[in-house]
Amino acid sequence: MYNIKTLNKISKKGLSLFDYSKYSVDGEEDHTDAFVLRSFKMHDMDIPSGLKAVARAGAGTNNIPVDKYTEKGIVVFNTPGANANSVKELVLMSLFISSRKIIRGVAWAQTLKGQGDEVSKVIEKGKSDFTGNEIMGKTLGVIGLGAIGVMVANDAISLGMEVIGFDPYISIDAAWGLSRNVQKSESIEGLLTRCDYITMHMPLNDSTRGFINEEKIAMMKKGVKILNFSRGELVDNDALKKAIKEEIVDRYVTDFPSDDLLGIDSIIPIPHLGASTPEAEENCAIMAVNQLKDFLESGNIKNSVNFPDCRMDMNGETRISIGNRNVPNMVGQISHVLAEAGLNIANMINRNKGDYAYNLIDIDGPVPENVIAAIKNINGVIFTRIIEGK
Repeated sequence: MYNIKTLNKISKKGLSLFDYSKYSVDGEEDHTDAFVLRSFKMHDMDIPSGLKAVARAGAGTNNIPVDKYTEKGIVVFNTPGANANSVKELVLMSLFISSRKIIRGVAWAQTLKGQGDEVSKVIEKGKSDFTGNEIMGKTLGVIGLGAIGVMVANDAISLGMEVIGFDPYISIDAAWGLSRNVQKSESIEGLLTRCDYITMHMPLNDSTRGFINEEKIAMMKKGVKILNFSRGELVDNDALKKAIKEEIVDRYVTDFPSDDLLGIDSIIPIPHLGASTPEAEENCAIMAVNQLKDFLESGNIKNSVNFPDCRMDMNGETRISIGNRNVPNMVGQISHVLAEAGLNIANMINRNKGDYAYNLIDIDGPVPENVIAAIKNINGVIFTRIIEGK
């Protein structure tokens, strides 16, 4: 029986996928095999003994101490693309509200309550204060062509915009899904200098923190509109506010408001609504649970942020899953231990990701405990699990 704990409210459609003959969800058991969460901050949590995995129903993992968990051999999953449509729709909406003073106009119209028959006359007289431009024919720059970026780029093409994309790490799957009408920029500078709108769809890490800074803003067209639905820290707020005062940036729409950005007319703060739809929450929960089940029951890994994707159909009585540091001769040492014990390997696969690697090994027959102990003692092995064949 695997014991699962939820740290946030998780969609019932996702949790219902757990077979209750194999899983206990939020029971009273004294051990935890895996956590499922959304935005719960795990940095100050103690790591339960025996924890095998953490599945986040969402894309970002800033709320999880990934490095700490990696050292403990805990696989951390996320759900890239599951909330893509929800975020995409909010980005498209932001193209319109950054172009036309719709929010201000609505707020002003509400103040006319009580003026009776004069409302129509006042509106006709005052509507000129809320004019704006159409997006058709304008140029949109999309920085980051993952699941969301590709959808935004394709739909912007359909809306009649010229679209320029930049992503030096675009995946093959993303490239296949991208409209051929999206222009490719060879450099970030080439994109920034040409666009009327810029939208960011990139992860937050040490290399992207403060990505939009004074230097990059200086390359942009006067009157540019910037949309940020990735992470607030991608933008240097001081540089942004200076650019707004100098009328370089006309509008900034962010799904990550901070105190210093509130109360500024040219900034539209959205209260982190990108994935706040029931459809997105369900999709994320379903993906997270399915990935977690596949890992716990078969050792397969998909969409882990700290270990490589690795999948193999089970072909043996026993499966050994091994996470290790990505160092030379690791597979050789593991194979040697198995050979010394007279165990036949029915199938095996090894994958690596940066400093870490992962192995799935199917064995014809049971695996003695002393063999597992010998594998665990190999320098560089982080964790080892035994999974019985189905």
